[in-house]
Amino acid sequence: MQPSLDFSLLPNPRPQQDVETAVARFREAMEAPSSPIKFIRHQPARVAEFAPLPEETAPALRAALAQRGIEQLYSHQAEAFARVAAGENVVVVTPTASGKTMCYNLPVLNRLTADPEARALYLFPTKALAEDQLAEFHGIVESMGSGIRAFTYDGDTPQDARRAIRERANVVLSNPDMLHAGILPHHTKWAKCFERLAYIVIDELHYYRGVYGSHMGNVLRRLRRICEFYGSRPQFICSSATIANPRELAEALTGETFALIDQNGSPAGEKYFVFYNPPIVNRQLGIRRGYLNETRRIATELMERGQQTLVFANNRLATEVLVTYLKDAATKMPMGAEGVRGYRGGYLPKERREIERRLRSGEIRAVVSTNALELGIDIGSLDCVVMAGYPGTIASTWQRAGRAGRRQTTSLAILVASSAPLDQYIVENPDYFFNRPPEHAQINPDNLEILLSHLKCAAFELPVAEGERFGPHDTAELMPFLAELGLVHNSANAWHWTSDTYPADAISLRAVTSDNFIVIDETGVPRVIAEVAFTAALGELHEKAIYLHEATQYQVERLDYENRKAYVRQVECDYFTDAIDYTQVKELGRFAEAPAGGEGTPAACFGEVRVNQQIVGFKKLKFYTMENIGAGTLNLPEQEMHTTAFWLHFHSEFLARFPEYSPTEIQAGLVGLGNAFRAVAALLLMSDPRDFGISITEGITAKPVVAPAAVVPAVAGEGAGGRAGAAQNHFEPNLFLYET
Repeated sequence: MQPSLDFSLLPNPRPQQDVETAVARFREAMEAPSSPIKFIRHQPARVAEFAPLPEETAPALRAALAQRGIEQLYSHQAEAFARVAAGENVVVVTPTASGKTMCYNLPVLNRLTADPEARALYLFPTKALAEDQLAEFHGIVESMGSGIRAFTYDGDTPQDARRAIRERANVVLSNPDMLHAGILPHHTKWAKCFERLAYIVIDELHYYRGVYGSHMGNVLRRLRRICEFYGSRPQFICSSATIANPRELAEALTGETFALIDQNGSPAGEKYFVFYNPPIVNRQLGIRRGYLNETRRIATELMERGQQTLVFANNRLATEVLVTYLKDAATKMPMGAEGVRGYRGGYLPKERREIERRLRSGEIRAVVSTNALELGIDIGSLDCVVMAGYPGTIASTWQRAGRAGRRQTTSLAILVASSAPLDQYIVENPDYFFNRPPEHAQINPDNLEILLSHLKCAAFELPVAEGERFGPHDTAELMPFLAELGLVHNSANAWHWTSDTYPADAISLRAVTSDNFIVIDETGVPRVIAEVAFTAALGELHEKAIYLHEATQYQVERLDYENRKAYVRQVECDYFTDAIDYTQVKELGRFAEAPAGGEGTPAACFGEVRVNQQIVGFKKLKFYTMENIGAGTLNLPEQEMHTTAFWLHFHSEFLARFPEYSPTEIQAGLVGLGNAFRAVAALLLMSDPRDFGISITEGITAKPVVAPAAVVPAVAGEGAGGRAGAAQNHFEPNLFLYET
């Protein structure tokens, strides 16, 4: 029997006691047999460690800080100031809400006060974070009564303001995408900035990992090259959430040496961390209650107790479903449905700024977000965080949990496990989570495809001198290859860009393409309500899809693929749609191959593959019950992508050892193995499981095959198994794990 967590039966104590009351109810429920409460962790409050303001602090800056009640610094802030003043590159690694912003704002403002001609470039992974930090920076500058000028420079910056920013700004707040495509290729317009550039600040360093981080490493190589051309050598100041290798990551990204500051001097209130595993409803099949419904129930009870709550979901669809559930619940509370909001990529910038403002002011009592609020945007002090599913890494879990209880208040974080294998392992083995360090962030800026893409950009920006190095690489072998493609020409001991193409425009740092679809509501006067990334658009905006936006349902009437527009109308229905895709993987080449476990075992291969994916249909799923109440077929354009993959090739001699298993049973085993691969890869590579695709192919032949002959999605199994059976076990399946 499931323990009741009905907090509404308890008297209504002071707000801070609400969290402790909730924890008391969880402890009580944990005593019951088969309790879904698997673990409760208490972290005691932490006192601050202070250090005096450095003597070198400018009087105006000292006075501005005093107006804000800052008479002394946390110890890590003081250490960062001292090391920057000594000319070192620094990376600061402390928890959420520990005052990392001051670690870079203070030395930058101090330098700009002494040298008004100096410049600083701030890089943030999102526009929202840049806007948030600009407001913080402006607040200090206004208190100083200073003429220091700071502006954001991104895709939303009006054209008529850009020239003034290039000429006048002391501090430019931007993002890697704009630096890559909008600043470096036009560096001659930024000559004054690059000549006087003193600092490069990289916030949320841990965000730059995987493919995005590998691109970022090459963008920074280009940035350093431009700075060297203009005679500047800026210092790097980086800040990061807790990861296992912050200094290694900073050095890999920038090519510079760094001092690590990881001793946190900020205070923290008490925090309780609860692991919740939804109860089993079918013990024979091991089926548990749906984690989204359990998240809804827990968040609703916290809202009823008046606690400001942030709910994290791991994808856009789960976010919108939870917003719908919680808005329905809030209609029965004094806050009303307007007290609950969603927050994710795709909402228009003005809408996101309004949500952030109302969350800080307390008008919004609950918000459901993707990882968009995992970063350091100021959203005030929250009471509780509920995570719908394990975020995929220890580092991200702590980052999300840290969004509640900033500074002195008691807070509660609850992890609601899904049925995914990794979720179940974490929630059933809490010692693994609490006793292990966070994961390593991995990048590979020397990946040949990524490296060559940015070398093209570098040649476009400045001629590449013979013998010049790009990062650690000698360009002597790479530039002739670009010459063969007709992109560069050697003249006067340098390689000059000769193509009429604009290479930066063809390279997206984050995705296969930078195209977005806009969503136009035609219910009344046509208006744009959202934008959707190209990679997600076909799955979310196909005709007859129900597009969810802040619990409002829109049916897609028409998808204009060529012009990247989707036209929708508001409807009222009790279901949402989920797309069905079909994937084909074709091997293009093997970089490496070896027996997976010794002689006679399947071959473990790594190489290049072509992935063809098509949305072929959709399901209609009823809210709350998740019943499949219908389906439809679709015929949308096929998407092609070249990527790298790891795969196992099961040769027929190996499979002949298992005559007792039918091809269908072998296929089922491979599906399970593929799911295990994906979970382990996500754990080891600090990635989301959805960053990897699984596909099983099988070539029907009496001889060993190199390339697969047919491909089926990993979730399928029937078709491939049937065909393989007709070949009397002369089939050689491949299990692909590829990067999406």
